[in-house]
Amino acid sequence: MIVRIMGEGQVKLDDSHFPKLNELDDELMAEVETGDTDGFRRTLNQLLDAVRSMGEPLPDDSLEPSELILPAPEASLEEVRAMLTEEGLIPLEPS
Repeated sequence: MIVRIMGEGQVKLDDSHFPKLNELDDELMAEVETGDTDGFRRTLNQLLDAVRSMGEPLPDDSLEPSELILPAPEASLEEVRAMLTEEGLIPLEPS
């Protein structure tokens, strides 16, 4: 799956990493729902760091369509809330 982190670029991520990412996504979703700004910031950074470390960066000039778009590291709680679906930021099953 190709994942874009807004403002950074794209990474190719193997589907085997989704269980760990979904754990962080569930935690992030709960923090957004409760308005836990400190927890939200910590978990968003953990989620993005996990994607960066587990994924293989694509070249900047790559034009691959992103199957998943994640917020920028500096995104606000409100911006992330607007991006959430029922499943959070990350689908339960990769497409």
